Amino acid sequence: MTQTSDVVIIGAGIIGCATAYFAARAGLSVTVVERGLPAGGTTSRCEGNILVSDKELGPELELTQYSLGIWKGELAEFGHLWEFEAKGGIIVASQESSLSTLERFSSAQRGFGINAQRIDSDELRALEPNVTDRALGAAFYPEDSQVQPILAATHLLRLAQLAGAKLVTHAPVTELLRAGDRVTGVRTPRGDFSAAHVVNTAGPWSGEVAKLAGPGLPILPRRGFVLVTEPLPPRVFHKVYAAEYVDNVATSDEGLQASPVVEGTPAGSILIGSSRERIGFDSTVSPEALATIARNAITLFPFLERTRILRQYHGFRPYCPDHLPVIGPDARTPGLWHASGHEGAGIGLSVGTGKLLAQALAGEATDLSLAPFRPERFDEERAA
Repeated sequence: MTQTSDVVIIGAGIIGCATAYFAARAGLSVTVVERGLPAGGTTSRCEGNILVSDKELGPELELTQYSLGIWKGELAEFGHLWEFEAKGGIIVASQESSLSTLERFSSAQRGFGINAQRIDSDELRALEPNVTDRALGAAFYPEDSQVQPILAATHLLRLAQLAGAKLVTHAPVTELLRAGDRVTGVRTPRGDFSAAHVVNTAGPWSGEVAKLAGPGLPILPRRGFVLVTEPLPPRVFHKVYAAEYVDNVATSDEGLQASPVVEGTPAGSILIGSSRERIGFDSTVSPEALATIARNAITLFPFLERTRILRQYHGFRPYCPDHLPVIGPDARTPGLWHASGHEGAGIGLSVGTGKLLAQALAGEATDLSLAPFRPERFDEERAA
């Protein structure tokens, strides 16, 4: 027997859960189909960042500001559920060339309305006393925030369910149902689910889901590792990273890219990243990546050389070649929508993405234009 709703959402990671929440709140009937359990993929393997500091001018920064406003605005009453913390971010420059680049970068952001404060080395050490003596200066971003990602996803899903959404677990999508050229639902081992709109929020697996429709999307997995230290007294007070991190986020290289990103946690452990490499869904632990991350972190916080690493974890970011997410209806395949390709910014951008999609799904005008994120843009580029 086919079950019917207004919207079927493929994937119960943070993007799918946020979309379900806002769609259900908009009065749409929603069914979420998840191949495993909620928040069991990329959402469970990340740090929960909500960052404005690493975004260049453009549509992604605009979406970031919009999303941050939602986290701090209409969702503020739930902030305690997912441990929302406006901890602030600091980008550190240890070379004159990096300092000049950072100043140009942060100055452009300030012109876009971002609170990016230039700080000298003395001001930096007042904020982070244990940072390297080689630091020449930095930019401080008070708006950078963080949530516990699994809590954020599962609570958004729970709130969606309270508004009427349904969840079907252990239901991998094996086929997209069609009526002519139009996608009308999904087939899973748990049954068929039909809907006026099918939304692909499968994270790094979104490209595989899109292939079921034919045209596809160039979304690929990009692996990343994070190290976790032994619990310590407070030693790192913000999210602190080197200026080179911004360049690594924007690169399209397949090979290993790594730059230091360090932050403390309420439990005392320090999280150390960050690496990026495109090698498919290879989950083999890479000693090279772990060693590179550790060496880089020591250059930023020398005390880490004497700190024990307890464990590592890794996951796959949904990489898009132009570094913009894919959000909106697929003009090539009526009935199919996408919300993916956010790479390492998915947690922060999730609520903005979900709200904009819900507005579009309900036939309303969206608060921001979805045109920069349209799925068919890659076909347009190839045809140009």
